[in-house]
Amino acid sequence: MVLFEMKRLYDPKHPEVVRINPKQQVPVLIHGDLDIFDSTQIFEYLEDLKPDPALWPAGIGDRSRARLLEHKSDEVFFPYVIRLMGLQATPDDPVAIAARAEAARYYREMEELLADRAFLAGPYSFADIAFFMAQLFGARIGAPMTEVTPRLRQWRDWMTARPAVRRVVGPMAAYIVAQGRPLPDFLSTLAPPGSTFFG
Repeated sequence: MVLFEMKRLYDPKHPEVVRINPKQQVPVLIHGDLDIFDSTQIFEYLEDLKPDPALWPAGIGDRSRARLLEHKSDEVFFPYVIRLMGLQATPDDPVAIAARAEAARYYREMEELLADRAFLAGPYSFADIAFFMAQLFGARIGAPMTEVTPRLRQWRDWMTARPAVRRVVGPMAAYIVAQGRPLPDFLSTLAPPGSTFFG
């Protein structure tokens, strides 16, 4: 586990992260004598290691859609969130305004996907996991979903209610509250008593 502090973030860089990932960033996974970086590569390794329940769809088309959506969460949506990370104190900065607008456009795109299904790629998959985590960070730093995307908000509620998601996000919510930071309202059921919410 790599230590994280809200004020210093991941600095100084953990020596194992520096050794494993040429980009010197998390996530990395060390499992026995195997070192892996990149969330997608870690997802795929864990799927191979523990294929039941399957988190990539069985059908070729659904699986390809899920992989594309997982990739888009990382490479299309999340860069907008990264731009906002350094601009929380200046929300009127043109770069922040543009990043929020692009995040909102992406939310609308995901809203359309949910017109005929409960999950992004058909069955519950890594596409849902990746985007849930990405949008959680987006909501925390100024790019929340709005009433314009009711199906996507319902999807987020279903995701938040999943036991596996709660096991991961619950400790994150507790840490955020312990740092004196407010939580997005959709995490209210996971937060310690007396927490502050927004959204």
